Amino acid sequence: MGTDKALLPFRGRPLVEHALGILREAGLSASIAGSRSPLEAFAAVLDDAEADQGPLGGICAAMGSTGAQWAVFLPVDLPLLPSSLISHLVRHAEISAAPITLARAGAFTQTFPAVLNRAALPFLQKELAADRLGCFQALESAAASLGQQLSVIVVEDVVAAGLVTHPEGLAVGRWFTNLNTPVDLRDASK
Repeated sequence: MGTDKALLPFRGRPLVEHALGILREAGLSASIAGSRSPLEAFAAVLDDAEADQGPLGGICAAMGSTGAQWAVFLPVDLPLLPSSLISHLVRHAEISAAPITLARAGAFTQTFPAVLNRAALPFLQKELAADRLGCFQALESAAASLGQQLSVIVVEDVVAAGLVTHPEGLAVGRWFTNLNTPVDLRDASK
């Protein structure tokens, strides 16, 4: 994009505001993990322990800074996700006690949003220390280290059951539109 995605305008507001709004609408307190931009005006910023460790570094830093049992991670470039999906993932994680809960849409398991149990932190830190920075593989490895698999919610199923809805009535496939290019940003604004 040539600039920090968090500050790019989408429907009149920076993307970071959309992400924080989704989390807050789901009833969660929200902070910003691993930012390289001055975003303190939007929410508390939790700095990475070390630079250039990517999203996994931000996840580990954020989880290490809190004693909370559960943490939800949502990137700024998914502004079309409904807060009801986040709420559903959190409820599922709490009820099932799954260490890691993700969503699957269109037969593809998404890395984010992710609901993580604090028990996964040492295993994620181990992946980070081994310089294995890929989030999805780190999440799989952490779940396996805890003797479990990733808990994956099929979004189309929970929509069909009426458990999750989109306030604009968008089809599930659009919810996970990742804004990586100016064209993506333009198309998602329609």
